[in-house]
Amino acid sequence: MNASFYSWILIYKQIMKENQKKVWITGASSGIGKALALKFSDEGWQVAVSARRVELLNELSKKENIFSYPLDVSKLEQTKEIFEKIKKDFKEIDLCVFSSGIYERNLEKEINVESIKKTFEINYLGTVNCIKAVEDYFKNKRSGQLAIVSSPVGYRGLPKSTGYSPSKAALNNFTQGVYFDFKKFNVKISLISPGFIKTQLTDKNEFPMPFLRSAEYAANKIFDGLKKNKFEIIFPPQIAFMYWVFRILPNKVYNFLIAKFVNR
Repeated sequence: MNASFYSWILIYKQIMKENQKKVWITGASSGIGKALALKFSDEGWQVAVSARRVELLNELSKKENIFSYPLDVSKLEQTKEIFEKIKKDFKEIDLCVFSSGIYERNLEKEINVESIKKTFEINYLGTVNCIKAVEDYFKNKRSGQLAIVSSPVGYRGLPKSTGYSPSKAALNNFTQGVYFDFKKFNVKISLISPGFIKTQLTDKNEFPMPFLRSAEYAANKIFDGLKKNKFEIIFPPQIAFMYWVFRILPNKVYNFLIAKFVNR
């Protein structure tokens, strides 16, 4: 009787595990990616996490439901191989959140060609590699969701942002384009644009960051937005409103306002 009951418990646990929602998150070793992995884990999802820093991923994977898959997203073939491994281990993937990114604040103040190349290689082409790696799987599946973490700065050009802001502008344009490409296959696309979030990247900033929020705040906002299948997830509300205004301003007005702010 006890052995039989124990067997049913094991079967029940296996069924529950197979029915868990599954997500792949890149850029998960710190910041928003890490907070998001913890959020999904707390919500009962199985979470595959990827990043270059293996030791941080291994530490994160000690948490229940989180599994480490080290990856350099700038390498397309490696990205494809890792996704194949995740598919084999997880059997099915419901959602991917691609949040890998770098920000070289000290090299943004002038045109540094090598820094710009490196930034685009990770922020833009790294995300393109990830989308390419999962493209056939989700189109054949004809369901699921892909989310790309960008930034509000991708909507308009900013001074002293020669690599980061343009890389996010490219990412915004790319996301808008693949939205239509994947929509035909019933695959949802989301563009995530967090404002100033306290992370290792923003700790490099030497200027006051308005409406600064925690990574946990960002994770909650992203999780809620993805649950609602929103295309554009931008937060906090103050930043969303500010950039909505920026996007509709004529260039002449926008340039005048930004120049006044810079010269203060």
